Amino acid sequence: MEEKSRHQPWLTIRIGRSTLSFAMQASDGSVMFEPYVVKSGVSLAANLREAFKNSQLLLTETPRVRVLIDSPVLVVPIEIFEEDQMEMLYRHAYPDSRQDAIFYNVLPDLNAVAVFSMNKDLRLVIEDHYQMVRIIAAVSPVWRHLHQRSYTGPRNKLYGYFHEKRLDVCSFKQNRFKFCNAFETGNAHDALYFLLYVWNQLKLQSAFDELHIVGDIPQRDWLIEELKKYVQKVYAINPAADLSPTIAEQGTGNGLTKVTDIKGMPYDMQTLFVKGR
Repeated sequence: MEEKSRHQPWLTIRIGRSTLSFAMQASDGSVMFEPYVVKSGVSLAANLREAFKNSQLLLTETPRVRVLIDSPVLVVPIEIFEEDQMEMLYRHAYPDSRQDAIFYNVLPDLNAVAVFSMNKDLRLVIEDHYQMVRIIAAVSPVWRHLHQRSYTGPRNKLYGYFHEKRLDVCSFKQNRFKFCNAFETGNAHDALYFLLYVWNQLKLQSAFDELHIVGDIPQRDWLIEELKKYVQKVYAINPAADLSPTIAEQGTGNGLTKVTDIKGMPYDMQTLFVKGR
């Protein structure tokens, strides 16, 4: 049974703060993506139960699922991480997580561990339907990819990833986080303040260093114009160019170049498909 499972596709379920979406790579290498219309006033767990009755992708027979969960993340240096202490630390940092299950992903290339949470009812719904469940913090594939991008060129780089009205800001120094934090950003004015606040906190040079933003950017043109009043090198990352496959990936015939053409697919899900976990 395990041998057979290894040859079956992974279904990917992305769970946002108030969104659900599903994706799977087809046998021809293309990726099928299905956003789900969430009913307001009903829990995400109840919405997911309903989705299993009528979603084309969720009706696909496969024992394996990857769950991208967009929840607050606590980053712990790998040298001080202790699994038996992670729940206490996380609940201290995020008191509203008392009713959630706690998980972690090891980020070996960043010498860090990402600790995050998932609603227990959501976890039960998923485990009732799949034999193999891999749970991933949605931002972790983005961090790993942006970390690799940070090695391009001599300049220091600050990154901002917009998703679910949240802004994750990070910067890297060699194989570690130099800065990592998340901010609630309901509008572009908040985003402008937080990005420039971190830029100044890190003492980055406005004429030399770089600021890169990506994702569901609010008032994109206005925000870039305002940022350029203080930072000369501001870039909005284009996923189609940013996630172009390597020569090795092109040789596999996996069709992953099509992922960035899918309207509405979050950047973290695109990154997971193209670059892996």
